[in-house]
Amino acid sequence: MSSSDGSVKAEARRIVETLPDDATWDDLMYRFYVHQRIKAGLADADAGRVLDSAEVRRRFGLEP
Repeated sequence: MSSSDGSVKAEARRIVETLPDDATWDDLMYRFYVHQRIKAGLADADAGRVLDSAEVRRRFGLEP
């Protein structure tokens, strides 16, 4: 999810460039938020901080 040089500035530029010309500040902030959450999720997965769906269902009392 990062740009070729990996800098925050370069990633921000890439995100801004993908926005339509009529984008709002809210659109921009939403894209930044989603980008950051995806990166955090991928880092968690790489570090093994994941649960399979059966465990999530069990923890929430959703077992069939």
